[in-house]
Amino acid sequence: MPQSVRRDTTDDPYAWLEQRDNPEVLAFLAEENQATEAWLATHSDLRETLFQEIRGRIRETDLSLPGVWGPWLYYQRTEAGDEYPRYYRCVRPVNDSLEIDPSSEALLLDLNALAGADFLQLGDYAISPDHQSLAYSLDRQGDETYTLYLKDLRSGLVTELPLENADGSLVWAQDSQHLFAISMDDTSRPAYLWRLKAGSEPVHLFHEEDQRFYLHAYRSSSEQWIMLASSSKNTSEVRLLPANQPTGPWQLIEPRQAGHEYHVDHGPEGLVIRSNATGENFALFKADPTRPAQAHWQSIAQLDPQRTLEDFSVQQAGLLLHYRDQGLITLEVKPSASACYQVAMPDAVYSLHVQGGEEYASPYIRLRYESLNRPAEVRALHIASGEQHILKRTPVEGLFNPEDYQVTREWAVAKDGSRIPISLVAARNSSGAPAPLYLYGYGAYGASMDPWFSHARLSLLDRGWVFAIAHVRGGADLGEAWYQAGKLEHKSNTFSDFIACAEHLVELKLTSPAQLVVAGGSAGGLLIGNVINQRPELFAAAVADVPFVDVFNTMNNPELPLTIGEYEEWGDMNDPEVAERLRGYAPYEQVRAQDYPALFVTAGYHDMRVQYWEAAKWVAKLRHCKTDSRPLLLRTQMSAGHGGASGRYQAIRELAEEYSFLLAVIPAKD
Repeated sequence: MPQSVRRDTTDDPYAWLEQRDNPEVLAFLAEENQATEAWLATHSDLRETLFQEIRGRIRETDLSLPGVWGPWLYYQRTEAGDEYPRYYRCVRPVNDSLEIDPSSEALLLDLNALAGADFLQLGDYAISPDHQSLAYSLDRQGDETYTLYLKDLRSGLVTELPLENADGSLVWAQDSQHLFAISMDDTSRPAYLWRLKAGSEPVHLFHEEDQRFYLHAYRSSSEQWIMLASSSKNTSEVRLLPANQPTGPWQLIEPRQAGHEYHVDHGPEGLVIRSNATGENFALFKADPTRPAQAHWQSIAQLDPQRTLEDFSVQQAGLLLHYRDQGLITLEVKPSASACYQVAMPDAVYSLHVQGGEEYASPYIRLRYESLNRPAEVRALHIASGEQHILKRTPVEGLFNPEDYQVTREWAVAKDGSRIPISLVAARNSSGAPAPLYLYGYGAYGASMDPWFSHARLSLLDRGWVFAIAHVRGGADLGEAWYQAGKLEHKSNTFSDFIACAEHLVELKLTSPAQLVVAGGSAGGLLIGNVINQRPELFAAAVADVPFVDVFNTMNNPELPLTIGEYEEWGDMNDPEVAERLRGYAPYEQVRAQDYPALFVTAGYHDMRVQYWEAAKWVAKLRHCKTDSRPLLLRTQMSAGHGGASGRYQAIRELAEEYSFLLAVIPAKD
């Protein structure tokens, strides 16, 4: 990982914090952690109470819904007290039920035994087509660099595969002998494709030289083809290889052309291609794998000007088209042998995704459904008929009834007249008076913040809080145009949208500035850092997890991991106009002498996406400049990366710490 910077740091008084492993830097982080610990310990410390509350809602010993593949059921089991799941399989019942057969159960992977007390993140987990081998990858530090392993499921022998700087992905060829893996360059960009075989040296196949593009390999849904996608933020190209010819030549489908994004899968009708060639809302095409170029594409679903085709799923029994429509996912099903229909959902505000677990030839496909008040449930959709049945509901232990919580949607109005959706949940028996409100936002990379259920969040809702998500521009919550309107020269819309949402909630008297908390992580941390610079009086407190707050300096340093690939999201700093624009909204650059809300900030020392020093420098500058006496806490996880702690109990403790801070600084609802 790069340790130095190219830019001139003369005007950056806290650039010294970028010296990783420097004793003075480590001392600074330790002192901040000690100060955070001391503040929490002396301000109504509820961490243990909250931890036990949240833990008490989770079924600690549980079995995942088994996935069906060939002669086996594959599944996970969690045990009380264990940080990680264990991975198993058993013989598939002859009646096609999902009932586990204890007599044939075999333990395939135990992450608890591998982790000990240290950080551990499972990357990929790939069973060979002949079901005799398991390939998997582990990150033991949090920097998203993985070691690759191969386990013989007959003998139990585990061998390490010799590939350095692996990104963790693993794709089997049909012969169950060859694997395809990707390694990263010096900037942590997935850039090299390799073919692996046990007992042999890796064979290099492809190098993506353009620093803006990342490689990703995957098997088609039909399992007949292996795809290699090379994608930037707004351009892509895909190569394909017959899965039964691992040493054969790769075929390019359509050469990259600036602004053309396409994604490819394979099904009964051949290649299925989602493309924005005819418009930003994307259309769906098919092609013969022997003639895959765009000139031979045939339309399956034309461009819809009102909805964005966000994704698609392929089964032998038909296609599912995932449309983004007014902030929600709607699924349109095209069965192979019956009429097209739309999948019906019970709630007005929800999250809906296709989930794996069924074989390509199955007449069913699994859907994952949840809402702000409804735990996730997995449903089996019969593709031909549209009939649904629930396979598994995520349990909530203790006294819980989803009807005790009311889910609503509000619409704020932005400065330019755009309507910004807000999803909310609160206890149904709330008094109606302004209450503490937790407003979450992200607004970048076209990521949609679909409403999700949280066991932990109930600890706030049951104390009279309201939880809300601001679906601001920069995400794709209202489609591709919503994303484009919140990036590059339009980035200011993300910030003004969020402020408009906060003001709308105050105007509705759902909350007040003295009770309003705002929160976001990573690029959402940039959002939070910006709005508290602009309107500090509007918010009582803010949470910024691994925040991308030093965007000006980071984007000005191409030696850092991933920077060049980010140009298409934020702009190329070699353009003076772009540099000035980023300087104008970068939270770190814009810190000034004024009162700020109470702040809880987190960082991961091994984070390669947002370096630990972004949070550290920001906190140091805030501490020097701010004119109030409100708490400013920095918690750096010294053995974690971008995603925080790796174990489930550790993750609960992190949330309990954040909530303890908020309950200490926000007055209780009367």
